[in-house]
Amino acid sequence: MPYFDAASSAPLHPVARQALLASLDEGWADPARLYREGRRATLLLDAARETAAEAVGCRPDELVFTSSGTRAVHSGTAGALSGRRRVGRHMVLSAVEHSSVLHAAAALGAAGGSFTEVAVDRTGAVDPAAYGRALRADTALACLQSANHEVGTEQPVAETAEICAEAGVPLLVDAAQSLGWGPVAGRWSLLTASAHKWGGPAGVGLLAVRKGVRFAPQGPADERESGRAAGFENIPAIVAAAASLRAVRAEAAAESVRLRALVDRVRAAVAGLVPDVEVVGDPERRLPHLVTFSCLYVDGETLLHELDRAGFSVSSGSSCTSSTLTPSHVLKAMGVLTEGNVRVSLPAGTTGDEVERFLGVLPGVVAEVRAKLGAPASPAPSPSPRDSLVVDALGRRCPIPVIELAKVIGEVPVGGTVTVLADDEAARLDIPAWCEMREQEYVGEEPADRGSAYVVRRLL
Repeated sequence: MPYFDAASSAPLHPVARQALLASLDEGWADPARLYREGRRATLLLDAARETAAEAVGCRPDELVFTSSGTRAVHSGTAGALSGRRRVGRHMVLSAVEHSSVLHAAAALGAAGGSFTEVAVDRTGAVDPAAYGRALRADTALACLQSANHEVGTEQPVAETAEICAEAGVPLLVDAAQSLGWGPVAGRWSLLTASAHKWGGPAGVGLLAVRKGVRFAPQGPADERESGRAAGFENIPAIVAAAASLRAVRAEAAAESVRLRALVDRVRAAVAGLVPDVEVVGDPERRLPHLVTFSCLYVDGETLLHELDRAGFSVSSGSSCTSSTLTPSHVLKAMGVLTEGNVRVSLPAGTTGDEVERFLGVLPGVVAEVRAKLGAPASPAPSPSPRDSLVVDALGRRCPIPVIELAKVIGEVPVGGTVTVLADDEAARLDIPAWCEMREQEYVGEEPADRGSAYVVRRLL
């Protein structure tokens, strides 16, 4: 069964498995102790730190190991903000950061600080100049991911780092998705990553803090990991993480070319095989193994379940679930559909045959899901068009409001309007995105007795 969700967690690399098993017999002792077993554990830990630091592009004494990538982000943001508390309590971040960064910003706001989210374009990238304009005299920290975890778009980190450096603001880079492919360029100040993203074991994160960055670790003082990561080090997992990072880096150049060609195949084929599909994210400045596309008139959860039944493990760029009904903040910021999204992220070793089998299965699965939801094959014009129509989709989850809009848009003349009544939060995002894809005019949102009224004008 092909596993196409490496962006969530990559399969354990063979080198990681070998290093993990080998170090279980050698790295179990306390590296803080001076006896033989402790010294042996210290040697393993120091060697792993040197290996990881070389891959990151920092000094070994600038890097510590944490219990996860999320912990690295939270420790990094808290330490940097505390170290620069005399400057101010303001943070700048992009609107498409990982949830760990968003949670750190929310915690800052709840504690009396403030933060500014920088908007992104439709590909998911920030404009460095706009990012620079968000910096203020009281900005203590800036955060920017190296590449987006949902759509794969690479951010202009080097350019943004220069702007931050000129302003005297440290930049924390979340490199979880990209570090396995190569070092992060530019004058960044702090960097975080997570081993399970590149095929290392789960439960190991990296936090690098450049010399000269004011940093005050938060929480009770601890003598381990320079006081920046409390608790007994999981040396076998750390050794496996470092060994696998070195291994994937050695393979990255060739594997990047190979996987990029497979992803290019998916990007080119999907639009021709499945009607009403938009491939999202930057077509050029992107991770080599990841592609996300939005299918109109499709419920994302149902589509993922059906693809799973067909033998393909993929995920969604949308975090909408039946329990939360919360649209993906990344797709919302980009202005693309929040429903019907499929994220394909290929692990190392994926074959062309596996990709072709996926492309062979996808059209039928999408068609089945659309048929179950009653989606239109194409908008059919009415013999007696009316100038305006109202569609009542109250109480119905997306993509149903969009499906109902698509069914009737052809029943009004060019210049006529369709008003969709909906109370699903996702409709506020998906109806304008549908208009963008179908080249219709989104007039705007109006208040209604229940939910909202979304007005669309037919242009074609």
